[in-house]
Amino acid sequence: MKKIALFIPALLLLAACHSNHDYTPKPRGYYRIIFPQKEYQPFNGPYPFTFIYPKYAVIEKDTNSIPGKSDKKLINMKYLLNMQFPQFNGTLHLSYESITSKKVFDELTEDARNFAFKHTVKATSIDQGIIHNADRKIYGIYYTIDGNAASSVQFYLTDSTKNYIRGALYFNTPPRLDSIQPVLKFVKKDIDTMIKTFRWKGE
Repeated sequence: MKKIALFIPALLLLAACHSNHDYTPKPRGYYRIIFPQKEYQPFNGPYPFTFIYPKYAVIEKDTNSIPGKSDKKLINMKYLLNMQFPQFNGTLHLSYESITSKKVFDELTEDARNFAFKHTVKATSIDQGIIHNADRKIYGIYYTIDGNAASSVQFYLTDSTKNYIRGALYFNTPPRLDSIQPVLKFVKKDIDTMIKTFRWKGE
């Protein structure tokens, strides 16, 4: 009887110890992001194009190679620009080239497709949206790359005769969609604004 009396308190104590601990895995936590107010300004440098871009972004010449571009291709590239988003540690790489022949045009558009679909390994899906504005002679394709790919947005714009520009968005962090999703959604609106306001000079 004494043994049973001693055993019951021990069981109660053991149960109490276990009830105070929760070993359920906690969801991953992320820092709260404070987004700036949407304000835009014109980009109108010594280039054959102009557009509107956010005031919290910085555009500078790219002195390094563009992701996905070989050295051979870089030799023929006329303008290399980076639209930096310092607050979000991201960059929209912009590369412009003159179209000198149908062969060059076909190569550029095929390159754009290949650069987008090289992310197939990490992407869960890649959607293609047609860009078409005959009044401004703006044609192209917008690639939305879902999943943990290094680049989530790529596109190209062309007038199909003289001008071609390609854009690719990269974040300088490990590609984890659940962590960058709010920032990606915010920056994609800026890219959409850029495309909607894009103009070829002289058109």
